[in-house]
Amino acid sequence: MNGKDIIIVDTTLRDGEQTAGVVFANREKVRIAKLLDELGVHQIEAGIPAMGGDEKEAIKAICRAGLKASIMGWNRPVIKDIEASIDCGVDAVAISISTSDIHIKHKLRTTREKVLEQMVEATRFAKKEGLQVSVNAEDASRSDMEFLIEFAKAAKEAGADRLRYCDTVGIMEPFTIYEQIKYIRETVDIDIEMHTHNDFGMATANALAGVRAGARYIGVTVIGLGERAGNAALEEVVMALKHLYKIDLNFKTEMFVELAEYVSRASGRELPAWKAIVGSNMFAHEAGIHADGVQKHPRTYEAFQPEEVGLQRQIVIGKHSGTAALKAKFAEFGRVLTDYQARELLPKVRATTVALKRPLFDKELVYIYEDYFGKRD
Repeated sequence: MNGKDIIIVDTTLRDGEQTAGVVFANREKVRIAKLLDELGVHQIEAGIPAMGGDEKEAIKAICRAGLKASIMGWNRPVIKDIEASIDCGVDAVAISISTSDIHIKHKLRTTREKVLEQMVEATRFAKKEGLQVSVNAEDASRSDMEFLIEFAKAAKEAGADRLRYCDTVGIMEPFTIYEQIKYIRETVDIDIEMHTHNDFGMATANALAGVRAGARYIGVTVIGLGERAGNAALEEVVMALKHLYKIDLNFKTEMFVELAEYVSRASGRELPAWKAIVGSNMFAHEAGIHADGVQKHPRTYEAFQPEEVGLQRQIVIGKHSGTAALKAKFAEFGRVLTDYQARELLPKVRATTVALKRPLFDKELVYIYEDYFGKRD
């Protein structure tokens, strides 16, 4: 499999905004869509046209923005939903309905037969209107496999371009999901999109397992935004494909931090320092052995270059720092620290960090130096 085979479908503006408490302003939705397009995302799920009002206006604005990416609207298997999507100017629709018995019985209060009937009718209508169609099997991971196969076959026969396998409550793990996707691909021969949630912390792993099994489409959100614990994170999936699977999508990955920070602010959701790929701690080194290692050769403790995602390497001076880190930090200030000075300062630096319960600011390091060795002219 190469980069041309994989299609990234970003749903930050739909599933991401469904995060409890998150609302994007219309201008923010348009800005995020433009950033995703510039990054290289293939398809943007822009929202739910049937909601009308601001939602519909934002989707229309995104469709008018002249982006290279395909723009998708999310729909129930209802003709008027799809008509609302068409009115916005999208070129693709997601038609979503539950396939698990727990959802069919308790949420939809209908039957499997009715589910198939509604999905087929909506898919045929959308195809007749010239749209690309993703049929979403909501709660696929808790669905009876034989019914899921029947659903996928009916979707294909109705003209659907792909099946979205939704791990709606995030209960899958990579080994099981691999087997399931492989089985569906071999039995139905329909393109599959992975839509994985992170309730057990495995959304990215599950998405990649699906790719290994033959899925070509991957649904993601920026920084893993999404309902409950979120979705597979765009930046994690793209960088894992590139560095672990050797599948380079030729995205402008150096935009990842800028995009993550914008979505974080727009959503009112913290971007944790420890966030994989884009967190500020990704290339911050404090432990003496690590700081020494990366200065001698960055690859000793880094999986990829910080510049690749828009970050910079930082040497943090704290409780676990060693003399090599101290010398490197003082070199940043334009001061040469001798081996003797570094050894003398280190215990005082460590004691101060313990007392303050945090790493030291640059000025604090200079003050410790000046208290011990006197001011430099």
